[in-house]
Amino acid sequence: MTWIIVISVIGGITSGAFLVPDSLISKIDVFVTGALAFLLFCIGMDIGKNRAILKNLHKDGLKIVFLPISIAIGSIFGAVLLGLFMGIPVNETSAVGAGFGWYSLSGIMITQIYNTETGTLAFLTNVWREILACIIIPITAKYFGKYAAIAPGGATTMDVTLPVIQKSVGTDMVMAAFINGAILSAMVPILVPLLIKIPF
Repeated sequence: MTWIIVISVIGGITSGAFLVPDSLISKIDVFVTGALAFLLFCIGMDIGKNRAILKNLHKDGLKIVFLPISIAIGSIFGAVLLGLFMGIPVNETSAVGAGFGWYSLSGIMITQIYNTETGTLAFLTNVWREILACIIIPITAKYFGKYAAIAPGGATTMDVTLPVIQKSVGTDMVMAAFINGAILSAMVPILVPLLIKIPF
């Protein structure tokens, strides 16, 4: 699965740079949205057929609640630590980390509230988080377990990285991943403006 994702990303970059005409590039968003909708529809059918999912969700109730909180803390704390090492202010790195992979919203919000440079950093950082999540989720699932596999995706576990999680850890974790992504997505518009205004 990891190699398929890596080859797909490299193939996409190469195609975009050398093969695909600009007229098609402008229509890629429509294709991506359609493909993602179809993938999520298939996952939904899989959930509907698997009666054990709701039982597992009820059994793991507290873990499901604490999972997005732990991921949020880890994402922000990790960004701040790296920012201190690179000499970037805490308010900027914490707000970038609070994007949780939702690059479009976090980038736009920081650009509007703070400045264009940090907004661009947030956009690029969270784009790379999504790409890297697709690559490392199968590896994380293999070596660290099914709950750890949800962490790299952040807010994207409710959409883009959900199919990768399903493939890596099974259908029984799909609802947990979806709930995690929904909670983290709801936290982004609250935490990003709050953290970017920290006075240090």
